[in-house]
Amino acid sequence: MILDSFRLDGRVALVTGGNRGLGQGSAIALAEAGADIALLCRSAPANTMAAVSALGRRVLYVPCDLAKDDLADAVHRVLDELGRVDILVNNAGIIRRDDAAAFPAADWDEVLTVDLDAVWHLSQAAGRIMLDAPGGGKIINVASMLSFQGGIRVPAYTAAKHAVVGLTKALANEWAAHGVNVNAVAPGYMATDNTAALRDDPARAAAILDRIPAGRWGTPADLAGAVVFLASDAARYIHGTVLPVDGGWLAR
Repeated sequence: MILDSFRLDGRVALVTGGNRGLGQGSAIALAEAGADIALLCRSAPANTMAAVSALGRRVLYVPCDLAKDDLADAVHRVLDELGRVDILVNNAGIIRRDDAAAFPAADWDEVLTVDLDAVWHLSQAAGRIMLDAPGGGKIINVASMLSFQGGIRVPAYTAAKHAVVGLTKALANEWAAHGVNVNAVAPGYMATDNTAALRDDPARAAAILDRIPAGRWGTPADLAGAVVFLASDAARYIHGTVLPVDGGWLAR
């Protein structure tokens, strides 16, 4: 039955940034589909852990600062404690806003470290495990509308999210034949912490909303189906793609 190919029973999904927002929504959705969940976060994601546990799934919290800690060690802790790593969702990200001419070097370095370098190091560590696993694995990177566009006052974030798409395609080219699917989702304008500044600016918020054909900001629940799909066997022949979940933004 086709619906069975969306099930994730017996698999382990590692999600970064699962405290709230898109990471929390993705982690809970993966658990609803049957996966056990490992959460890499700087602080304990108590609400997410409770929701996953309530579904009868195992849940592991790995304290981790993506800008400072050894990310390969974090991945191997998941392997040691949960026995496997089948799915990686590179969700965590930060954004800094300033005029390009005044953009601080420290902000540039911090954004690129979290939004790009961490994606690479986690993907490499998880990929090494998946390449040796009989069932392969799934890596899902969280891109952005700014993987396609330039944005305003966010040069570091835009650079990182463009690069995430390139990395997604590069890894897919090498790993597809080995049963490892590497893809990305590109959320549109979602009501999360990263867009709080935009939503608090009446002029910018109105301009953004006016361009979204769906007529509303997205929510973490809107992304959940795409993440579960790409993590499942239903997407086994999908490699190196970027799936926009944007309410029609790019079509405009």
